[in-house]
Amino acid sequence: MAEGMVEAPPTSSAATASPSAQPSKKRKRPASAGQDEIKQKAARMQRGPGVELKKLKDKKLKGKLKHAETVYKEAQVKAIKANEWLLPSEAGFLEAEGVERTWNIKQSALQPVVEVGAARKAFDLRLPQLGPYSVDFSRNGRHALLGGRLGHLAMVDWQRGQVVCEVQVKEATRDVCFLHNETFFAAAQKKYVYIYDKRGVEVHCLRDHVEPHALQFLPHHLLIASVGDAGMLHYQDTSTGQMVAAHKTRLGPCDIMQQNPYNAVLGCGHASGGVTMWTPNITSPVVRMLCHRGPVTAVAFDPMGNYMVTAGADSQVKVWDVRTFKPLHSYFAYSPATSLAISQRGVLAVGYGRKVQLWSGALREKAVSPYMTHQLLEGDHLSDAQFVGYEDVLGLGHSGGFSTILVPGAGEPNFDSLVANPYSSLRERREQEVAVLLDKLQPDTIVLEPESIGRVRKEPVEVQRQKQAEMEAANEARVDAQVAKNEAKTKKKGKNKPSRRHKKKQVNIIEEKKPGMKQRQREQVDRKKVASDAKAAKETAKLASVPRSLARMYTAKKA
Repeated sequence: MAEGMVEAPPTSSAATASPSAQPSKKRKRPASAGQDEIKQKAARMQRGPGVELKKLKDKKLKGKLKHAETVYKEAQVKAIKANEWLLPSEAGFLEAEGVERTWNIKQSALQPVVEVGAARKAFDLRLPQLGPYSVDFSRNGRHALLGGRLGHLAMVDWQRGQVVCEVQVKEATRDVCFLHNETFFAAAQKKYVYIYDKRGVEVHCLRDHVEPHALQFLPHHLLIASVGDAGMLHYQDTSTGQMVAAHKTRLGPCDIMQQNPYNAVLGCGHASGGVTMWTPNITSPVVRMLCHRGPVTAVAFDPMGNYMVTAGADSQVKVWDVRTFKPLHSYFAYSPATSLAISQRGVLAVGYGRKVQLWSGALREKAVSPYMTHQLLEGDHLSDAQFVGYEDVLGLGHSGGFSTILVPGAGEPNFDSLVANPYSSLRERREQEVAVLLDKLQPDTIVLEPESIGRVRKEPVEVQRQKQAEMEAANEARVDAQVAKNEAKTKKKGKNKPSRRHKKKQVNIIEEKKPGMKQRQREQVDRKKVASDAKAAKETAKLASVPRSLARMYTAKKA
């Protein structure tokens, strides 16, 4: 039987030989799995709903729109083919079967079923005598920075399990952060902020940052920001060492600070239950939000800058839309959450006590149950949580040391080597440092809406009229001054005398003579009109003296 044909059911020989028997119909070939996959990918790349061409009556417009829709579809197919090479990997996720739930899957059951390389990324580093620990990861996700409260600082190549440097500063360390790459890092110690290199050698002491509690580094502006016990928010340029700004929050001590990756605006949580947003070019907060009925314990922003998540002492975890500054939904925690983190693909990590809950898709819509859960060892208390870039890993700093857990679907599977390359060589890293310095943005570009920088702000009509009047008055004054200067010069005889040469170069001479020329033209037009009216009146008078019977002939003769 030929492919695509429907086999007829068995019948009698008479029925088979009958000339009236209907021929078998052809069945449409089912779409292959590859075509279905291309259609699904193309649907995700659509810019919006297409134009309904059936309702259009204008044939010319209908043809143009039909051609535009065809071009859009071809562009989607080309983008899909390009992504096969540029974006070869896809994000994974946990999928439960039957009555199982993903939040019941433990790390001990997850590690044996993943690949060997991924299973090695989940480990537990026990340091019970120097914690609790603050955690930070480099932009490419290759190195981890640990800061113990009792002064232990360590940089670790956590994927290889190698210690890059380790130093004991012998004083309290409240927070740590990487600078532009893994060659330098900052530590908020008891009194000041200190800068160390990758060998653990102290290279700078920022004495303007007094009693810091929280640190943030702005990679596109090369600014390090700190806020501390005095409630002072400091911005300092790490490329020039210049202090950019120092703002008084006037809201007491602050130890909660996070940056919005979209616009580099800093969000600070205060004991009054409010969150303030700051920029270095404005001395007052650009946004004030009352988020909780008690002190704010944690703040986090999603990578796209659309959502903000806050946790408070009232055991509430709230999701806010930063574009409208309105609450979307809230979640209840059994105890106040002390750590919040959002991954590159929108997975929310909420930590309280020794428990960590991970929520997938909980920002746009309210989730019913968590995606995953994890518990630390008995007696450990969570102090910090950070997702690793371009990896499905969550780093946890706690009183017992440092741990990492696997979170499928948390990290971006494809990295941009021009932004963050986990496999960069020494030469590539040096070139990237130069590129960062060349692409450095000024602090004035930190605003709530970065897209407004390229727009042209139109002035009011009154201001435009005032500027136009001032411009005309300035031009008239300049012309009068030039004329007075020319008249004051001593005139000399001769065809090539200086006064004549100067008159040829006199500025704005056309503007000065233009009003007189226009006045003479108007007078000439008026004279012509008066002359024509007088001539018409004279002809009318002559015509009145001619007899009525000859008036027709007189008119024809004149014509």
